[in-house]
Amino acid sequence: MSFIKKSKNNRSSQLVESDKTEMLLKRTFNYLQAGYSIHFTGPAGTGKTSIALALARKRKRPVMLIHGNHEMNNRDLIGDFTGYTSKKVIDQYVRTVYKKEESVSETWENGRLLEAALNGYTLVYDEFTRSQPTTNNLFLSILEEGIIPLYGTKSIKPFARVHPAFAVIFTSNPAEYAGVYQTQDALLDRLITIPVSYDKPEEEAHIVAEKSELDKEEALYISQLVATLREKCSYNDGKGPSLRSSLMLASLASKQDIPIQPEDEGFQQLCLDILTYPLSQCLNEDDALKEAKKVIMEELSK
Repeated sequence: MSFIKKSKNNRSSQLVESDKTEMLLKRTFNYLQAGYSIHFTGPAGTGKTSIALALARKRKRPVMLIHGNHEMNNRDLIGDFTGYTSKKVIDQYVRTVYKKEESVSETWENGRLLEAALNGYTLVYDEFTRSQPTTNNLFLSILEEGIIPLYGTKSIKPFARVHPAFAVIFTSNPAEYAGVYQTQDALLDRLITIPVSYDKPEEEAHIVAEKSELDKEEALYISQLVATLREKCSYNDGKGPSLRSSLMLASLASKQDIPIQPEDEGFQQLCLDILTYPLSQCLNEDDALKEAKKVIMEELSK
């Protein structure tokens, strides 16, 4: 698993990689180069988008990013007419003759998918299952025949050829997540789907340490704590505190000089503030928030 590490000036980024991620990027890069589309799927916070963007950059082509949502339609992906352009020509070459010509034409603007497909960009379609399946049907023709239908463009041609360098990388959350549509089998059948899961606490600790000013032991304690709480959600759709929670804990503890000690009241309060809500979302209790706080304090007291 990996995350994008931003520099202090936010102008550049560096990929924090593990051996596992390095091998994953190498394999999937070869698949892309062979003409296959990649689909990273897994729970929130596992670094799917960061991996997808890192893979896209390895191709050294322009990258187009699209975020799936239920309101997205063909006009957003292919394009739409955005207004009208008028042109007026007045000819008075001969003083006694006044000639005026005026024409009005519709203005077309390419959508992000069409722009990427025509120019051979690498498209990262993030959380594509949040878009309606009917909208995603466009990708069936793109991935199978290498053409993109020109619905609504008033073009004489019914479709356009996809640039040979064009590639798509998809990411998605599990089907049980809220706001996620069931993906059509025909589309999934055209993708190489790679499950992305949480790393071991030791591997997560490496990322936490790299992205904060904590030492490895402190980062490992936070990663183990969050991983233990996450395990309590293993029978509840796998939700719960993610790696992002670990990064929040590490960042705030470092900035506020809060010692990473389970008996420290400041650290306890920080854990309660950050971990209570995500943990409560997967507890089958009448008062889930109260139970989540209890579970967190029990883990801190061990």
